[in-house]
Amino acid sequence: MTDVALGHKSSIEQTWLWRGHKINYQAAGELHDLNRAAVVLIHGFGASVGHWRKNIPALAEVSRVFAIDLIGFGGSDKPKPRQGIDYTFETWAMLIADFCREVVGGAAVLVGNSIGAIAAMQTAILAPDLVQKTVLINCSLRLLQEEKRLTLPWSRRVGSQFVQRLLQNRSIAQFFFNQVRRPKTVRNILLQAYVRPEAVTDELVDILLKPAQDSGAVDVFVAFVSYSQGPTPEGLLAQLPCEAILIWGEQDPWEPIELGRELAKFSCVSEFITIPNAGHCPQDEAPEAVNPILIDILKASSIIQ
Repeated sequence: MTDVALGHKSSIEQTWLWRGHKINYQAAGELHDLNRAAVVLIHGFGASVGHWRKNIPALAEVSRVFAIDLIGFGGSDKPKPRQGIDYTFETWAMLIADFCREVVGGAAVLVGNSIGAIAAMQTAILAPDLVQKTVLINCSLRLLQEEKRLTLPWSRRVGSQFVQRLLQNRSIAQFFFNQVRRPKTVRNILLQAYVRPEAVTDELVDILLKPAQDSGAVDVFVAFVSYSQGPTPEGLLAQLPCEAILIWGEQDPWEPIELGRELAKFSCVSEFITIPNAGHCPQDEAPEAVNPILIDILKASSIIQ
């Protein structure tokens, strides 16, 4: 257990055992004050708890904060697929639900970025008693999901299927992954996803690179890239048993805001909040805009406000 300095609120990095696998997480705030809302922060693909480093101190002022590394990512174990673990949203939902039950100690507000938003909604459907509300930050639109892929142009549909089949070859997958996990490549990917180049720091690159060196990281990468099944955000929102608040970086090149606005038509969505001059990860790129929004949400979820 280590204390990670985060302003005057320290984040305690810990390990929790889930089905025999070590799960890394951080916790901050007045953890024993049950009058305060609990929030669980869920990262996106290839990210980790470090992607919330600019948010945890601010949120810890008003709530009990937990940030979790999904199994397969960050400092959590990365077991090979099909060895008791399938890298699906159902698996991550079971993990998050058990985390709320055993570590948080009850219901929490789930805040997810990208695929973390999908995992948050899946958790709310699996265990509605453990989720107060969901906050979806640039929610993954899952455009390559098998049903949605049928609506894509022929070239893109065939191209994505070809890449998925190609990566089933272990040698090719390893070679491709080795190219992806280079500092220059990671930086270039981030510069596509972020609007503000000054936000793409050496620290951020290292946060994404370090877990990619772990044994099993390539297998997790291939498993998820090959995952075309599972839920769509539309399907989840249609049955979500709690409130959803959507936050969207206006200049996201991967999840276009025009498509994101379509999700606001579902009755469970109470707000659609845009973040100017931000891309796919506004919580990291524009924390000065996102943190006040999250703080207001958490204050409204606390027993004592």
